[in-house]
Amino acid sequence: MGTPRTVAIDGPAGAGKSTIGALVAERLGYLFLDTGAMYRAVALAAMRRGIDPDDGPRLTQLAREIRVAIGPPTVRDGRAYTVLLDGADVTWAIRAPEIDRIVSQVARVPYVRDVLVEQQREMASRVRIVMVGRDIGSVVLPDAERKVFLTASAAERARRREEELAARGEKRSRSELLAEILRRDELDSTRAVAPLKAAPDAILVETDGLSVREALDRVLGVIERRSFAT
Repeated sequence: MGTPRTVAIDGPAGAGKSTIGALVAERLGYLFLDTGAMYRAVALAAMRRGIDPDDGPRLTQLAREIRVAIGPPTVRDGRAYTVLLDGADVTWAIRAPEIDRIVSQVARVPYVRDVLVEQQREMASRVRIVMVGRDIGSVVLPDAERKVFLTASAAERARRREEELAARGEKRSRSELLAEILRRDELDSTRAVAPLKAAPDAILVETDGLSVREALDRVLGVIERRSFAT
């Protein structure tokens, strides 16, 4: 059976969507798009320009004005991809704690989502793509040929985030990270517009206790229809 043209990978914050999605795209030779990075880039631009994360009209205009590009890693520093905001590398800047705190607010502004979803669908119409986010299979690409909902316990996601930060020389307590993840889960799952949820036809892949290689193999199994087990 041939590989699908479009792959949607959804899941909560810290589930490993970006890492696994980038590896899947590399393995298949597809374009990789982390939609969460697009919302983070808008949040970063808003913070730098002093725009309130609840100011829908200004955020919408900002989303139309800025240029966000996501491509293969340009630096060997642990990144899964490189994010450019108006030509400047912001790959790690969009992962800063202050962006973690406001990105869910930015992402729930309906017209910001409209702007970015339009861009995401346009890209998917042109190329074979692996797209990751929180509402890809349910909203952005409801007709995606393969849908995966990647998840892990909040405690496991906090542990991974702590290790990721430590690898970059940043130290934050696991309890603080856990509280942040639980807050993000609450905001993302209860927002009125495109809430975090698995599409009815998505295959659940739980990654607690799995290495990156093991999680990748499970996701590839779903995509290639080798296995449907979590």
